[in-house]
Amino acid sequence: MDWDKLRVFHAVAEAGSLTHAGEELHLSQSAVSRQISALEEALNVSLFHRHARGLILTEQGELLYDASRAMDKRLAAATAHIRDSKDEVFGELRVTTTTGFGTLWLAPRLTRLYEKYPELKIDLMLEERIVDLPMREADVAIRMKEPSQADLIRRRLMDVTMRFYASQDYLKKNGTPKTPEELNQHRIIAQRSNSKQVSAGMMWARPYLLSNEKSVLTVNNYFGILQAVMHGLGIGALPHYITVDNPDLVNVLPAEHSAPIPVYLAYPEELRHSQRVAAFRDFVVEEIREFHKEESAVE
Repeated sequence: MDWDKLRVFHAVAEAGSLTHAGEELHLSQSAVSRQISALEEALNVSLFHRHARGLILTEQGELLYDASRAMDKRLAAATAHIRDSKDEVFGELRVTTTTGFGTLWLAPRLTRLYEKYPELKIDLMLEERIVDLPMREADVAIRMKEPSQADLIRRRLMDVTMRFYASQDYLKKNGTPKTPEELNQHRIIAQRSNSKQVSAGMMWARPYLLSNEKSVLTVNNYFGILQAVMHGLGIGALPHYITVDNPDLVNVLPAEHSAPIPVYLAYPEELRHSQRVAAFRDFVVEEIREFHKEESAVE
């Protein structure tokens, strides 16, 4: 297969338009169209449905696009690996983690990483879906359980526990519960039962939600819960790592907390010698070390 034509096909499939693909490749629309027509003729299939609103892949086009996309990821990884230097850290690094941890803990600390490595390009992917690291959907993952995928290097970073927090203003107005029974007289804010967030935290909070007859608010991510708590809406079930960056929050009922939830960092074996991955890994490990110091000071 002609690699130039495949490269043009991939650009058109990504853009959904001959014009936009041409702009990306610095080719005229007619040149792009000729390449696609020649590829279709060579394969004896139609790769796109032509519509006024753009191009849509045919079934055969989808098969070819899956192959070209996998090749593109592999080439990008190989290029970055080749360019990695013993003395420099630069280029794109795709990091995936949960919405809660990425928003509330990781993102606020990335300033220090960029100060040290200003030529890094972090693509931070915040989602609950477990991405396929061996297939290079991401370079590094931080997850709330040990990854089960094969051919991964993994490191346990810390343990997280879920606890109840409230703002000082809320407690001044509504009082501080001293027992789980008294907690039922307050509005509880927690994950909804069908949330895709860490199930251990959701299962821990569930009995409190079910026994509360006063009022509840369920949210599908920790950032929403934190905002509600900070604005005095009630008492929220949140991961303990929020305390360092939000010192005004009060841990209500300190004896009530979830079982430890492990946090792991993982990356593919093939990136073992990547300077970008090593820089990010060392940064996270150091930040967690500092976090534990700050946490001890808060307590």
